[in-house]
Amino acid sequence: MIDEDPELAHQHALAASRSAGRVGVVRETVAITAYAVGDFALALRELRTHRRITGSDEQLPLIVDSERGVGRPDRALEEGRAVDRSALSVPVRVQLAIAMSGARLDLGQTERALQELEIPEADPDRAFEWSPALFSARAAVLEELGRTDESAQWERRAQIAADALDAAAGVADREVIVVEEIELVDDEGGVDVASGVIPLEEDSEDSEESAGAEDVVKIDSADDDVDADGADAESGDEEDAR
Repeated sequence: MIDEDPELAHQHALAASRSAGRVGVVRETVAITAYAVGDFALALRELRTHRRITGSDEQLPLIVDSERGVGRPDRALEEGRAVDRSALSVPVRVQLAIAMSGARLDLGQTERALQELEIPEADPDRAFEWSPALFSARAAVLEELGRTDESAQWERRAQIAADALDAAAGVADREVIVVEEIELVDDEGGVDVASGVIPLEEDSEDSEESAGAEDVVKIDSADDDVDADGADAESGDEEDAR
């Protein structure tokens, strides 16, 4: 409900918290819906409670952004620097970089905002679930710096990545999926497909663990066309294609 009616979603989350206020996911949901309706103070309170209950830093980017929302970008940066980023999952690490960059922009530190986005995941030739947001954030900072040509290039890359990921997600609707010339693998679970056919076969549990929830597509940066899409690697008994 949060995308269609965030206020109503928030009311449901508050109702849940009255019945199960000591459950981490309930407090997390209250925080997320509070953020969605712009109540950043409540979001911060609930996010800290969620972290205290669960010990998880997975919502740290939202904490940083909520600190920005209440007008404390300095505090936002302190929150982001207080954790070991290497211990975070890749999507969370990317989201944190975007939030930290925003805090730098709030403080007028535009060059340092760009530095916050200088992370290995900002690879223009590959697209993961976080890539469109990361590329767009970089484009926004470059625009602030007056580097309009570079900004336009990264905004285009963001759109290409989003379109490629949408196309890859649509493969699950096909009845027959042809798999040809799959070239394995990287440590993040992505594969490059030499043939241009979109293969997305679900494999064994080992494959699922290596891939995680991150779909990757290959992007040809030379002409900004999508070269191929990602697939899970072969590992054991085949499951239904997604």
